[in-house]
Amino acid sequence: MIKTLGQTLLSIFLAGCSMVGIRNSAEAAYTVILQDGDIEIRAYQPLLIAETIIDADYADSGSIGFNRLAGYIFGNNRQQQKMAMTTPVYREQQGEKIAMTAPVLQQKSAGQWRMAFVMPPEYALSTLPEPLDPLVEIKQLPAKKVAVLGYSGSLSEEKINAMANELSTWLSRQDYKIRSSARSAAYDPPWTIPALRRNEVHIDIE
Repeated sequence: MIKTLGQTLLSIFLAGCSMVGIRNSAEAAYTVILQDGDIEIRAYQPLLIAETIIDADYADSGSIGFNRLAGYIFGNNRQQQKMAMTTPVYREQQGEKIAMTAPVLQQKSAGQWRMAFVMPPEYALSTLPEPLDPLVEIKQLPAKKVAVLGYSGSLSEEKINAMANELSTWLSRQDYKIRSSARSAAYDPPWTIPALRRNEVHIDIE
């Protein structure tokens, strides 16, 4: 009884911390190469991710993808093993790339979104539990250089597109070669007060 009460109080405390922007999850490691206001150029080491593709619009894809991936790390795997949550949570739209002169880096016609959780650094590809859900796939991302624009507030599709446009414009002015479409990176749960949220847009560069 006391143990259950303690776990409940701890859950309430952690939820409260998340609401006011106090983060408890580990974060994917990186090195900052350059900083210009809210924009950073970072070097990321190889990352392991659990990824899923959702056939839904932006509004619905968030909860569908998050629940699917959260199920995997909370034990819906062949080893029934629970893993710690690591940030950020990545989301990007599936679709055909369009010219880099356009403000939005992907078309919206595909109707699919890709979401990924970063796996804890103590795991290797060979030691991660095997997902039971066939819609969850484990991948290893190579080391890469990433341009990042940080912002707070809403994590809406419109806001992500606006930030992606701002970051791609900055990269073009600085003569960086873009190697990927933009993806959002979220560090806080949806119930966090918007003004205290940490959101980012990421674009891979050479």
